[in-house]
Amino acid sequence: MEYFVYGRDRPGSFGLKQRLTEQHWTFVDQYAEQLIARGPTVNDDDTATTGSLHIVDLPDLAAAETFAYDEPYYQAGVFESVLLHRFRNLLGRTMWDFTGPYDGTDRFLLIGLGEPTPEPASPEHLIVYGELLDDETPIGWVAAVDAPDRETAASLTQANPTTEIHPWRFGGRR
Repeated sequence: MEYFVYGRDRPGSFGLKQRLTEQHWTFVDQYAEQLIARGPTVNDDDTATTGSLHIVDLPDLAAAETFAYDEPYYQAGVFESVLLHRFRNLLGRTMWDFTGPYDGTDRFLLIGLGEPTPEPASPEHLIVYGELLDDETPIGWVAAVDAPDRETAASLTQANPTTEIHPWRFGGRR
């Protein structure tokens, strides 16, 4: 089963997060074969993180909770909150499988909680795309997109005005 895990950074926690990066990577490295996507969301000028995205294939909810809540950023209090939901990968690929048309300098994470899953206008720009689920019931959607700006990212997914749009970067060791 696939799970979407998004930790929202607590205001003022960026320095702590930077100090814990190696511990975070070491923890997540244990799940390397199960990862579908990972990476930080960042502020608009890319000077600080605002959150941490992971989509991971795990056997059950208990394993997903262990992943989300044993993670070093969470344990140290970096996150203000954590979204943890089942995920249905509508593209059937990982972020590493993506070969899109842009140069990869601008990417965005879109979260549409409580919104119906839109039909994407331009699927070739989708890095990862899927439904958020409560058991098997859709409760929203998520897309990581390659787009030159926030407005294009929204139009590629036919996002609603209530959709969260976060600048996002591929994560992990370089």
